[in-house]
Amino acid sequence: MKILITGCAGFIASHLIHKLCQRGDKVIGIDNLNDYYKVEQKEANLRDLAVYNNFLFFKDDLVKTNILREHHFDVVVNIGAMAGVRNSLDNPEIYMSTNVEGQTHLLKECIETGVKHFVYASSSSVYGCNEKVPFQEDDKLDNINSPYACSKACTEMLAKLYNRLYGISVIGLRFFTVYGPRGRPDMAPYKFLKSIMDGKPIDKYGDGETFRDYTYIDDIVGGIIGAIDNKKNKTCDIYNLGNGNPITLNKFIEICENVVGKKAIINQMREQLGDVPATFADITKAREDLGYEPKTKFEEGIKKMFESLI
Repeated sequence: MKILITGCAGFIASHLIHKLCQRGDKVIGIDNLNDYYKVEQKEANLRDLAVYNNFLFFKDDLVKTNILREHHFDVVVNIGAMAGVRNSLDNPEIYMSTNVEGQTHLLKECIETGVKHFVYASSSSVYGCNEKVPFQEDDKLDNINSPYACSKACTEMLAKLYNRLYGISVIGLRFFTVYGPRGRPDMAPYKFLKSIMDGKPIDKYGDGETFRDYTYIDDIVGGIIGAIDNKKNKTCDIYNLGNGNPITLNKFIEICENVVGKKAIINQMREQLGDVPATFADITKAREDLGYEPKTKFEEGIKKMFESLI
């Protein structure tokens, strides 16, 4: 297959491209290389991908790209986005202009250039402050708690609209706190491991009893590939991609301490605006339709991440 991947220099997309190129797909990636976190990390990801002669990179913006008019694609995978719940509270307009306008532009280009299958990244953040766990794909999304989550919910609505109007098949994937080697430096797994290693304090928000469904990158990539291959020919669906085994913040810190071999220096903080109390994925549907089967326990995955940092 010939596949377009947006956000290709980022954490999740770069891992995905490794797997797709290794199995023989032709991949074109675009990324605007924004400075939300260090551009050097994104450039390092691209250097790792340069070993594949079936991968081609273009610096481009998903909101304006004409790449679909220059190449024929079997599948478009939209992973490019402005990420980060807390940053979205300070800069909400960027999240709407990038995430919502970007999805709209890509879907329009797909229709006009004949792309039949569109896969896109959503987020567990769309469940917001829902109290019923585990989260299921048909839960109501009326407790959204950040502009980031709102932008992702909008992308889901857009995909359903374009499926209904034009018949393009669309699969949305709600990622649950993805971590692993080359992980984003703004996320807790990287920040906590690095701070404990360096003897610097970490900020602990609340009493530590909030919990997250941390999901290892290789498992997430397997789920995305299942959506790309779409062996059950789904035409319009949403799937949770999580681990299904959430852990509390207190346990998370304890595991990080054990892996690093040092105690954390903790700054106790009040709960932060935009945070949600829990994420917990019901992955039954993804198992059945995408062959999704997460295999990496958190202790194992965080150890691999730590080893990539030392």
